Amino acid sequence: MRPLLLALLLCAQQGLAHAADVYGYIDSKGVAHFASEKIDERYQVFFRRGQSFDTAQGLAPFARGGRKLDGKVPQASQTLLALFEASPSYKTAKAALRDASNKHSIDYELLQALIATESGFDAQAVSPKGAMGLMQLMPATAQRYGVAADKRSTIEKKLFDPRINIAAGSRYLRDLIAMFPGQIELALAAYNAGEGAVQRAGNKIPNYKETQNYVQTVLQLYAYLKPSAGGSAMAGGGARGGKAPGRIRMELTVPKGGALGRGNMPPGSPGAMPAMPDAPEPSAVPDSGSDAPVS
Repeated sequence: MRPLLLALLLCAQQGLAHAADVYGYIDSKGVAHFASEKIDERYQVFFRRGQSFDTAQGLAPFARGGRKLDGKVPQASQTLLALFEASPSYKTAKAALRDASNKHSIDYELLQALIATESGFDAQAVSPKGAMGLMQLMPATAQRYGVAADKRSTIEKKLFDPRINIAAGSRYLRDLIAMFPGQIELALAAYNAGEGAVQRAGNKIPNYKETQNYVQTVLQLYAYLKPSAGGSAMAGGGARGGKAPGRIRMELTVPKGGALGRGNMPPGSPGAMPAMPDAPEPSAVPDSGSDAPVS
């Protein structure tokens, strides 16, 4: 097994983030495991603390720190891209991703990062509470964005079609980015927890551990997939992450249920713990009326 030179996690606070040590390994099934500490002998250091970036200014400072002076893409980004290209399920979705990116003027790499976090590019992924497909859409949300049942198929079955799922999910994400202009992190939090939850939190990332983990993961994947991104997914857009998770998993080939907080996070691990005693359970993509993540 060749070593993985990928760091996904940064210890972050709103306004200023400082990088932490990141440990990880790839198991025999090709699943990448990450942690903020050396959990056991399988975990090796992939990233050392010391790098920092100002999230209030978007991802550009972090990207500059991760890019070599000669302009070449850093090794971590190359490795992540190679992992995607080796995934058959990703290859199947590439055309639909490109179409959605062009149609809705959303960065291809942001969609790529979101889907990797949501479902690990498993088109058949179903969360415990019914979020479905690549972008983990709830059927009610999909219906709002044009997915309708007909004589041949139900909404639920249609959401397993990568093109239909990505078309509806990208429209939803586009609307959330427009709802929170210049604040990609809030659009992502709304995708995870519902726009109502973000608004009730005072237009901040809600104090749900899973949502904070989710936003940070998508933004870090986005930064590695597009090192030149300045936190802009459309026309402008800053990116301020939430609190960093203690442990997280990112999978490109996953069991049904998604890649993050949908049955794949080890029970009792720091990343699976709620931020507050009354915080909701980890989530999939909610309906717009949701106040918190649902799974």
